[in-house]
Amino acid sequence: MAAHPATASAPSRCLSGARPRCADHRSPSSLAVAAPPAGLRPCGSRALRVRAKVASGVQGASVVDDGVERPWKLSDARLVLEDGSVWKAKSFGASGTQVGEVVFNTSLTGYQEILTDPSYAGQFVLMTNPHIGNTGVNPDDEESNQCFLGGLIIRNLSICTSNWRCKETLEEYLIKRNIMGIYDVDTRAITRRLREDGSLIGVLSTDQSRTDDELLEMAKKWKIVGVDLISGVTCDAPYEWSDKTDSEWEFKKDQSSATFHVVAYDFGIKHNILRRLTSYGCKITVVPANWPASEVLKMKPDGVLFSNGPGDPAAVPYAVKTVKEIIGKVPVFGICMGHQLIGQALGGKTFKMKFGHHGGNHPVCDLRSGRVDISAQNHNYAVDPESLPEGAKVTHINLNDNSCAGLQYPKMKLMSLQYHPESSPGPHDSDTAFSEFIELMKSNRL
Repeated sequence: MAAHPATASAPSRCLSGARPRCADHRSPSSLAVAAPPAGLRPCGSRALRVRAKVASGVQGASVVDDGVERPWKLSDARLVLEDGSVWKAKSFGASGTQVGEVVFNTSLTGYQEILTDPSYAGQFVLMTNPHIGNTGVNPDDEESNQCFLGGLIIRNLSICTSNWRCKETLEEYLIKRNIMGIYDVDTRAITRRLREDGSLIGVLSTDQSRTDDELLEMAKKWKIVGVDLISGVTCDAPYEWSDKTDSEWEFKKDQSSATFHVVAYDFGIKHNILRRLTSYGCKITVVPANWPASEVLKMKPDGVLFSNGPGDPAAVPYAVKTVKEIIGKVPVFGICMGHQLIGQALGGKTFKMKFGHHGGNHPVCDLRSGRVDISAQNHNYAVDPESLPEGAKVTHINLNDNSCAGLQYPKMKLMSLQYHPESSPGPHDSDTAFSEFIELMKSNRL
C-alpha cells in the first residue's frame, strides 16, 4: 500500500560522484491515496475530544506548479551531507540556511533539554525516536537560557501537543529562538550512514535559490575540529547559583546538612548540574571559562567543578592550563568536557570518536564495584587511557565500546566522568557521583 504523502519520508538522492547508496527516487505523482467512502467517520460513531494544541507547521496546505492546492505540506527543505547525499524534507521552526555537524541522539524523551544543552553548539541533532513534539514545551525544562544547537532533524512532527505542563508547541518554540527543524525525512537511513561513516557535516536549507552543489560545497568547506566552541557558550561574568531541584522532582530524601563552597567553571554548564550540587548542600559560584585559576584559588573553595561543554578539548589550551593550575590544590570534579580537560591536564591525549555518544541509554560499568548504570551521554571526544600517567586510574568504562568513562587520581584529589550524572534528560542511576564528590571534599577538610 502506498504511504500517505503527509507522513511518508522524502527519499534521498546522490549528487554526481557520491556513492550509490541513496534511496530510489519516487516522484510525488507515484503516491496514491484512496479517499474514504462517503459518510464514513474514521473514528467510529463517537468523536474523541482531546484538550490539545495544534502544531501549525504540520497542517499547512501547499500549492504546486499545476496550481492545485494540496491539503498537506510538501517538501520545502533539504539536508545536504558532505558525502554528497541530498535528503528532501519538510521544514518547521526557522527558515534559512545553516551548517553543522550531524549527530544522532537515542533518547526517547527530553527533546527540550537536548535543545538547550550548550554541548550541542555547532551540531544538528537527529532524534532516532520517530515521534517528537507530542509533549510540547514548557519553561521548567530548560537546561540553559537559550538554544545553542544548529538544527533539529526528526522523523514525525506531532500534529498536536497533550501535556499538562505544555505552554507552546515545539514549532512555536523554535521559531522564537531562530532554530531550524526538518521532519518527514528517513532518520533511520541517516543514522545508519552516520554509524558506518562517522559524524558528517551537513547543510540545512529552505532556500530554493541555492543549488544542491552550492550547499554541498558549503558542507565540505566547514570545519568543527579544532574550533573553540566554549567561548561562545560560557557566561560573561561570575554569578552565584542557589536553586535546588524542586521538591516535587527530588528523589534523594537524605539531604546533606554540611555546606560546601564549589566554584564551577562554565564551559557550557547545564542547569541541572547546578541544581543537583545545590541539593547536596553546595553553595555555588559560577565563573567564565577563561577565569584565572589564581582568582578561583583566592576564593578558597572546598572544591572546583569543571563542567560539560561543546567541541574539541584540544581547541581550548587556555582551559587545559587552568585545570593544570588547580588540580592537586583542591578537590575537583570533571563532567564530560571537564573530564577530557582533566585528561589533557594530566598529560593524556584525547581523540575524536567515530560518531560519539549521544543519548540517555548508555550502559556504564564502575570498575571498582562492578555496578552498571544506565547513563546520559553527549560527547564526540574521549580520553585515551593508554596515554595517562601512572597514578591516574580508569574507574568507569562505556560497555558499548569499552571507552574511558571515568577517572580517579587520589593523590591529586580528583574525579571525573565522561557522562552526565545529573541526567536531564535521562535516568538517575549516576546521581551518586555527586555524593562521591561531597565525600571527597569532606575528606579534604580533615
